[in-house]
Amino acid sequence: MMNRMKLMKFHVLLAALILPVATMFMVTGALYTWSIKGNYTNDVYEIRLSKPIQSDVTELTSLAQLELENLATNYPEGEPKLKVYGNHFLLEWTGSSKNVILEPTDNELIAKLTVKNTSWYRKLVQLHKAKGGIAFKFYAVVLAISIGTLLVSGFVMAWQTPKLKRVTLITSLVGLCSFIIFVYLS
Repeated sequence: MMNRMKLMKFHVLLAALILPVATMFMVTGALYTWSIKGNYTNDVYEIRLSKPIQSDVTELTSLAQLELENLATNYPEGEPKLKVYGNHFLLEWTGSSKNVILEPTDNELIAKLTVKNTSWYRKLVQLHKAKGGIAFKFYAVVLAISIGTLLVSGFVMAWQTPKLKRVTLITSLVGLCSFIIFVYLS
C-alpha cells in the first residue's frame, strides 16, 4: 500500500498541473454539445489557372501551398484531404488556426481558395478536435493519462479510508449504471 500522504501530494500536484488544459477540454466539449463552436473569418481568393484542376490530392496540395506562400501565410497544421461529392471535389486542409479549402468553380480556368482563420475560441475547439500540431496532440495524451491517474489515485485514497469504502463502492456502481443508462438512452 502506497504512503497515503505521498499519494495525496501527488494527486493534488498533478491536478494543479493539468487544471488549465482540463478546463479547456471541459468547456469546449460542453459548449460543443450545444453547437457553440466559435467562428471563422473567411478570405476568398480567385486563382487563375493555365489548365483545369484535377481531382488529385498532390496537385491540389501543391497549388494550395503555392497560393498560401504568395499570400505569406502559414499552412494549416493538419494533413490535406481530398473530398469528393458526386461530380464536385475539393481539397480540405484543416488546422487549429486556419482551414483552407481549394475547389474548382464553374469556370474551369478559375479555382476558389478559401482561407478560414479561426477566432481564439474556435482555435481551442480545433485543438480539442485534434486539429493542432504534434506538440498539442502529445499534450492531450499527457492530459488523458493524467486524468486516468487522478481517477485511480482518488479511488485508491477513498478505498483506503474505512469510513469511505462502502460509499465509494456504491458511488462507483451508481456511476457505472448511469453511464450504461445514458448510453442506452442516446
